[in-house]
Order: sequence, then C-alpha cells, then structure tokens
Amino acid sequence: MNDENFCKNNINIMLKRSQTKVIFPVITLALVKEYLSNQKTIFSNSEIKAAYQRTVNDMIDYLQHDLHIGGKYYDAYPSRNLPKYGVLRVINSGEYEFMSPYTNNAKLLDQWIPEIIQQHISSKLGKIPRLSNREVRAELSLHNHQFIDFIEENICRNSTNFEIFSFAVIKVHLEKFSCRLYRDTRTSANDSGVDISTNFGVVYQIKKLKVYSKAVADDIYAELKGNFDRERLSDGNVILIIDDISKDIKSYLINMKVQSITIKEILKLASQFEDMEDREKILRIIYEEFHREYSSNIR
Repeated sequence: MNDENFCKNNINIMLKRSQTKVIFPVITLALVKEYLSNQKTIFSNSEIKAAYQRTVNDMIDYLQHDLHIGGKYYDAYPSRNLPKYGVLRVINSGEYEFMSPYTNNAKLLDQWIPEIIQQHISSKLGKIPRLSNREVRAELSLHNHQFIDFIEENICRNSTNFEIFSFAVIKVHLEKFSCRLYRDTRTSANDSGVDISTNFGVVYQIKKLKVYSKAVADDIYAELKGNFDRERLSDGNVILIIDDISKDIKSYLINMKVQSITIKEILKLASQFEDMEDREKILRIIYEEFHREYSSNIR
C-alpha cells in the first residue's frame, strides 16, 4: 500500500468509527495545515489542541453547520489514538512527531479530508442541517406530501434518525392531549433503559429492529423486565417503537401488556397533521434534538 492509500484508508477507518463527532480526521487535517504552513513536524499536546480547535472552526465555516463536528479534545488522542493510525509518533511525554506518510501527501490531504468529512456527515444527516433555517422548515411543511416525503426519506437512515423522528412525531401528536414527552438518553449511549418518558407514566423503548418471531419477542420482554419494574410492565405502561412486527407477534406482546408502534404507524400518524404549524414544529424539534446530539463543543 502506497502512502496516499495508507492515509486515505486510515482516515476512512476513523470516520467509520466516529459516533457523534468527527474528531480524529479533523486533528489530522489540523496537523496537515500546520505542516503546509511552516513545515512543522514536532508538536506539543497544547499545540495540537490549539490547531484542532482552529480547524474545527474552519470546518464549521466549510460545512455551513456545526453538526457532527467539534468534539471535546482529550490529551489521550495524540498519545494513544492517533499513533494507531500512523498519524503521530510519541517522542516523549507531551511531544509528538507528525509522520511522513501524511507529510508526503499533505497538499492532497488538505483538499481531500474536508471533502470526505463532508460526504461522511451528509451520509449520516442528509438535509437535516438545513432544518436550522426556518424558511426551509416552512417550505417543507407547506404541503403534506413534501413533509411526509422528507420524514420517510430520513427516518430509517440510521438509529439516531429513527429515534429522533419518532420522538418528534409522537411528541407533537400527544401535546394535543396536554401530554408531554421527554427524550431522556442520547442515541450514542449504550443505554437499554428509557428512551422517551412522559408526564403520564408511560415510557417508550426504541429498538430499530424487525420482530417476526416469538424468540425475538421473548428476548425483548426479558430485557424490558430487567429495565423496568413489574408494576410498570403489568400496567401496560411500556411501549415499544420498532421497525416492524408481524400481526401474531404484536398480539403475543400485547398479551404480555407490551404495546408496539412501527415505522409504518409513525408515518401514518405524521400524515394526519393537517395544520402546517404542527408539521413545522415537528421539523423544528427534529433539528433541536440533532443539535443537542451533534452540535460542536468547540466555541
């Protein structure tokens, strides 16, 4: 593998492993920029951190949003993480060398890294960053078919979308009945407890999966028993939000006092919002939740 492919392959691996924030490719880009500016190859930890923070702001300008970029910097990044990708070599405590595969391809990487970061974030978020603009939300909300097309196009993109879009639709629906919903966890957390809570005792557990067998249903119910008290389950106050479920398994879970809502039912519910203001509110909540999940920690 030549140096160019080595660098690109490692940066793609960094992107694939990123969750809520793209950090390591941005640090690499920061080092590339420093090298191109002054041929610098030896960095202290504080110099890497400062260069990273500058580059986060550059990338926010480049992307025209701050979602999925700008995670908190930790001292372990240059000492433990980036050496795994051949970006840095530890010289001694707090001092690092920027490695030759990246310096040899610095000009290419300076152009390529921002482009591949943009592609990666777009593949995750699609048009969601544009929802920060009220005019965009109003345009998407104007006609019901445009609104539904947007929801349908994005709700299944990944588990984060699945949770946030479902939350927004159900929240606006239940507010008509003076009920409130609260999204308690972040989708990146390894949390098998409550995903959505309410002010009337019901909780929602979101699982992006299809349930077509009793074995899968039994596994889900066993997990619910571990997460919630017996009284809440026996009172029917735990509701699953899932991709899909067969009719007989849905009845099987109902017999165990567990109701389920599928994506098809979420979309049907979304299509019933006749008021443009309700549709626009759903889009605003979607953006606010993505901003809470993904917005930059760097200011």
